[in-house]
Amino acid sequence: MSTVLVVEDDRTQQLILSKLLKSIGLNVIFAADGVEALELVQSHSPELVILDIIMPRMNGYEVCRRIKSDAATHKSAVLMYSSKAEEWDFYWGCKQGADAYVSKFCHPQELINTVKYLLREKHDLSLAE
Repeated sequence: MSTVLVVEDDRTQQLILSKLLKSIGLNVIFAADGVEALELVQSHSPELVILDIIMPRMNGYEVCRRIKSDAATHKSAVLMYSSKAEEWDFYWGCKQGADAYVSKFCHPQELINTVKYLLREKHDLSLAE
């Protein structure tokens, strides 16, 4: 069972994401801010990190940049999941190393499809190594 770290400071969003991700058989852990997220990435090595951008203590862009620049954590796939949905936000998220960017305004199936794609890609890459 793949482990997904959801980094989200809004409790309602946490519950929605938890239900959605558990429905497709994923183990879900949570962080409420960027600092806690980096600690959990180090200790749990999740296959996927779903990152909000606007959070207390450290924003999602910085968390993504740190995950992707650390040799111990760079293999975790990062999905930016934010209400910031302008073209610039998508560009900047990818510039920080995000593997994908999905708006919180998307249909839930789009999020599920993106999560499945990233986990499949990660699995295929680990088999090739």
